[in-house]
Amino acid sequence: MPLLRGHHLICLHFFHGEGYNEAFVKNLKEVLRKVEEEEIRITNGVDDICKACPYLKDDRCEYAQGADEEVREMDETALKLLNIKKGAVLKWEEVKRNIPWIFSPWYSNYCYDCDWLKTCEDNPEFQRLKKEVIR
Repeated sequence: MPLLRGHHLICLHFFHGEGYNEAFVKNLKEVLRKVEEEEIRITNGVDDICKACPYLKDDRCEYAQGADEEVREMDETALKLLNIKKGAVLKWEEVKRNIPWIFSPWYSNYCYDCDWLKTCEDNPEFQRLKKEVIR
């Protein structure tokens, strides 16, 4: 059963083949395959995506100073927006159908300043949802 943290429940929807390195991208593809086939367990810390991240050190995100605290705050917000509790077990489709409803506050709070924004903007679903926000 794949283990995912809050912000990955949102951001993984816009993945389309880019990442930190080849191993990270390969892992993302495998996690995405699994979440589409199996139930997901929600965590509030390191998950199956983090495990392949080159910035994971001692179960902390060391992407930049303060990154771990920022990521945890994003996770908390994502879970609140999606109305999901840590430890919940659910299907990817349940998360997927709620993305359009929570995209506007998510975009406004996180996407505009995210290092991955350019990558997500290449995703057609992200483009469609962003047009709704900008209207």
